Amino acid sequence: MSYKHIIVEKKNGIGTITINRPQVLNALNRETLEELITVVQELENDPTIHVAIITGKEKAFIAGADITQMQEMNTLQAKKFGGLGHQLMQHIENSRLPYIAAVNGYALGGGCELMMACDIILASTHAKIGQPEINLGIHPGFGGTQRLPRLIGKIKAKELLLTGDTIDAQEAYRIGLINKVVEPEKLMEETEKLAQKILTKSAVQTSFIKELVNKGINIDLPSANTLEIASFSASFATEDQKEGMTAFLEKRKPLFKGK
Repeated sequence: MSYKHIIVEKKNGIGTITINRPQVLNALNRETLEELITVVQELENDPTIHVAIITGKEKAFIAGADITQMQEMNTLQAKKFGGLGHQLMQHIENSRLPYIAAVNGYALGGGCELMMACDIILASTHAKIGQPEINLGIHPGFGGTQRLPRLIGKIKAKELLLTGDTIDAQEAYRIGLINKVVEPEKLMEETEKLAQKILTKSAVQTSFIKELVNKGINIDLPSANTLEIASFSASFATEDQKEGMTAFLEKRKPLFKGK
């Protein structure tokens, strides 16, 4: 399928999505959100893809939602727009695929929200990250008020949300918002290296782990542990469990099939 606002590459088990609106710093308009929802579903249904990467073209990851389009929205249109954003983030979070965000520049507003929906985040030293919506007389609408405190804690999240301040990659790393800071020229190389490492693992287990963490963090610990026990026992019905343990005993690298 061809896309107008994004570039999609599939290679060696990795699906890479690049938001391609550099003239507006890759801002998310309605059409781009719709394309992203479609491509996330496309990758989800492609049995050859086991890891996904999201990045932005040129000097921005995503500089936010498209304010030119938002300015003219009425209440109903804003509700539908916010709904699209939430739909995209939920598709990413609920996907069987581990999603890695390669944050090459501005990740503001909707860009920060999309970044937070991913499973692992690598950021360039040039990255600028934040939820500046309050400066526009609104607040985040794609999950920022909910994911940010879950990731960095309520007090720090409130500070960023109430001030609209932007932080650099080092500060984002310090507060636990991203996984790693990388020099700009090494960002995609390091992201792809990480994706390749995950590809060597069992795709069954990467999916199980992602689901357990995402579900378990929002429920009480005894219920979450019950989920883990059920998933753990189900793992013993997989070919990958047999291969992984046999390979360990035979002192060789496992060859997982994702089954």
